[in-house]
Amino acid sequence: MDPIDVDAFEALVAAALTTIAPGPLVMVSDPADPRLAAYRDLKDPARRLRPGPDESTLVVEGRLAVDRLLTSDYGLRSLLVDDHQVTAASDLVAAARARGAPVYVGSRDVVAGTVGFALHRGVVAEAMRPPSLSPAAVLAASAGQTVAHGAYPLVAVLEGLNDHENIGALFRNAAAFGVTGVLLDPTCADPLYRRSIRVSVGHVLHVPFARLDPWPTALEHVRAAGFLVAALAPRGADAGDVPIVGLRELNDSISDFGHFVGVALMLGAEGPGLTPRALAASDVVVAIKMAAGVDSLNVAAAAAVAFHTLAAL
Repeated sequence: MDPIDVDAFEALVAAALTTIAPGPLVMVSDPADPRLAAYRDLKDPARRLRPGPDESTLVVEGRLAVDRLLTSDYGLRSLLVDDHQVTAASDLVAAARARGAPVYVGSRDVVAGTVGFALHRGVVAEAMRPPSLSPAAVLAASAGQTVAHGAYPLVAVLEGLNDHENIGALFRNAAAFGVTGVLLDPTCADPLYRRSIRVSVGHVLHVPFARLDPWPTALEHVRAAGFLVAALAPRGADAGDVPIVGLRELNDSISDFGHFVGVALMLGAEGPGLTPRALAASDVVVAIKMAAGVDSLNVAAAAAVAFHTLAAL
């Protein structure tokens, strides 16, 4: 018997394991079709709640968000398109099928009847919800990121953000300005809810995040990982004994507070802002300078300003 060419054999096995049969193109005509269960009644209020331990999938809506899903590590389960988008979004259809996922095609009425509303541009996907990351993993990955000269790796820490659109907008801003991770307190809304993903234009699928619990005592783990805990608060907020510095001066003054490898910027909910407990647990409080008569911004807008400033862009 001839000797086995080990390299050729391993290449053959690898090719066999990575070969995926094209996903089927399936015509559907009934919103009650059980194969469309993941897409049914997407506006049901129950879907806005934080997922339980048995919630294994997520829904991604819109062409841009689905495109980012297809470039992420999230496992695609299926794609639903209307009979117009099957050609207009042929690139997404082809990419989904190349992953071995079924593509369901229905009329606009069937798709709308399934999801519960007129679906914008008629593209929606189901993907696997990944295992939750730990705060330690997010912080360790963030600490090793390369950032612009004069800046530090930046992590966003969110308290009490229960508006899905604000969560989505904030993740989009985080991606735009190089925020390396996001930590959420136990009360924050689910970043992987359909509306959050859509408002983030799919960027939430590429920004690592984790839940920080218990709150706010778990901020000690953030500090222990080498991050300065900076609280973004409106001008005039009662910071107690916590020092206050200008946002633009924060990067230059970090060494005044000790040796840190990055900044963890805390942001609070619309209206109440950060709680007194969160402010007291911070190392420093920073504020955005504004014109007289204006003391605050929408949390997503404030985050964009702060991320851009601290990223030294």
